[in-house]
Amino acid sequence: MKKVQIGIIGAGRIGRIHADNLLRMPGVEVSIVADLFANEELQDWADARGIAQVTKNSDDVINNPEVDAIFICSLTDSHVPLILAAAKAGKHIFCEKPISMDIHQTKAAMEAADAAGVKLQVGFNRRFDHNFKRVRDYLEQGQLGDPHIIKITSRDPNPPQEHYIEKSGGLFMDMAIHDFDMARYLSGSDVVEVFARGTVLVDPVFGKYGDVDTAITTLTFANGAIGVIDNSRQAVYGYDQRVEVFGSKGSVTANNDYPNTTEISTAEGIYRDKPLHFFLERYQEAYVEEVRMFVDSIRTGSKPPVDGNDGFQAELIALAAKLSVKLGKPVRIADALQLAGEVTV
Repeated sequence: MKKVQIGIIGAGRIGRIHADNLLRMPGVEVSIVADLFANEELQDWADARGIAQVTKNSDDVINNPEVDAIFICSLTDSHVPLILAAAKAGKHIFCEKPISMDIHQTKAAMEAADAAGVKLQVGFNRRFDHNFKRVRDYLEQGQLGDPHIIKITSRDPNPPQEHYIEKSGGLFMDMAIHDFDMARYLSGSDVVEVFARGTVLVDPVFGKYGDVDTAITTLTFANGAIGVIDNSRQAVYGYDQRVEVFGSKGSVTANNDYPNTTEISTAEGIYRDKPLHFFLERYQEAYVEEVRMFVDSIRTGSKPPVDGNDGFQAELIALAAKLSVKLGKPVRIADALQLAGEVTV
């Protein structure tokens, strides 16, 4: 069986994680990596993994006739031009989230991939977490009946640095977008209305850039279910990632992952370890599974498990949430694009 040849654009932390996960898979070869800041250190990293070529020019990846699929792990503002070029070259595409900060550009990228007949998968890795996947399985099997309430808690252990906050796109587009995708995934339904409240409680630097660090978002789904998401940029006890789905036949909860399951009880109290502290620990296996399923979709010709429309819908919800905070009222998804042209967010 011919190996699936992969090229990677963007060799920062996430690009290297994807490369290492891909290289452990049978029948897959990472043959070229591009990064604007490629240097001797990157060359040494690539040599240690048997990656044949390192370049500073993304066109070398896109125009390489041996490459079947491209992983876009570069800065967000480069995603759409790279998707358009990769689609034109007939390459399958895995793109980190979000596709872009501009919903119109995202739509254009999605349509370009569809028109070219190439696969486009968006990096919403939490769908592949073993806990959340089990929740979805219960729903699909009908064990919970019709979903009524979706609750998602998503809190980071530490706020990002100022230079990141400035260009992040804000809490809803940068952080909560994972939760918006998870809400659609768990409910099995699109969102029709968003009502969000946000404030600055962690660090005034968020307000400096018109952002918030603490938020509650209420979602109304097309199937009638209701969703509640709470986000914070700082949970002092660790990375807090929990979901609950309440349905007509029962409920299911997925709690945090911990370094171990031991618990000690003494006269002074009951103690256990804090949750896993970093997203790379919490979602380590999810990163592996998402790229495995992307490669499988190339081999089998099946639809990617998280496609361009999933990325587009999550960005629409994020846009509606930002508008809702700005306007102080619920925003219907159908009205978000028009309102975005009238209100600066």
